[in-house]
Amino acid sequence: MFKRERPIPAELVILRILNYRTKLSEKEKLQLSNKEKGYEGELKFDCLIRDLDTLVINDLLLEFGETVFQIDTLIIFYGRIYLIDIKYYEGEYCYVDGLFKTTAGSEKKDPILQLSRCHSEFRQLLQKYGYNYPTDAFLVFNNPEFTLFQPSPNPQIILPTQVNSFIKKLYKMPSKLSDKHHKLADLLVSLHKTENPYARLPKYHYYTVEKGITCGSCHSFDVSVSRTILTCKCGFKERVEPAIMRSVNELQILFPEIKLTTNLVYEWSQAIVSKKTIRRILNQNFKAIGNTKEIYYE
Repeated sequence: MFKRERPIPAELVILRILNYRTKLSEKEKLQLSNKEKGYEGELKFDCLIRDLDTLVINDLLLEFGETVFQIDTLIIFYGRIYLIDIKYYEGEYCYVDGLFKTTAGSEKKDPILQLSRCHSEFRQLLQKYGYNYPTDAFLVFNNPEFTLFQPSPNPQIILPTQVNSFIKKLYKMPSKLSDKHHKLADLLVSLHKTENPYARLPKYHYYTVEKGITCGSCHSFDVSVSRTILTCKCGFKERVEPAIMRSVNELQILFPEIKLTTNLVYEWSQAIVSKKTIRRILNQNFKAIGNTKEIYYE
């Protein structure tokens, strides 16, 4: 039972939009690529455990004291909790003198050290709320193109060739849960923080991002409207209303502080449809606030 489905990370959503509305630097493109790969790895792991008859909570952002920590996957079994960090790394890595590096010698953040800190914070959080379940933490490398050279085996590290046996172990774990387990799951979901203080985003402004309605398939701005249909040069067609709503959603994601008005959406969509059409769509999908001359939508 997925108590919390895995959302697309907010940072990834914004980077995807900025990728076709601004010009990302090479560093920012690499950041987007890494986020895409990380999310892909998490989804692949979700598929493997979707039939577990127990409680699974995905993508938790929790806080203990002044520390915010993230848990990719948390599995609550009958007498034990598994905390799992998923890494979809590709290439050859090694541990040398306690340092995590590529075989080419480039030092990286030690994922085991990060996992250890997260594990410690989570145990303290449980104790704060009166729960004393034993917890185990695992680092799962699930990209088949990943290799890790290490001085000795570490039971916390699950390598690509060990993933299948690890999954089989999960399915054999006792999973008869009580109300206390469900209350713990509800508590953790309620404690989830929606804003990640560690998110790193490119700087952007309303007047510098490219405006217009993009194709729902290839994200091109080279689209045209004929009556109620929006057509892209790639051949993709869709109704105007969902295209406008997708564009409005992007506007709200990038600039949540700006009041949503007919004129704003008209400008944002580069006047590709009439204000009358935009007003109708906004009235159908949002609540109008204010008087006739100063109406905005929520």
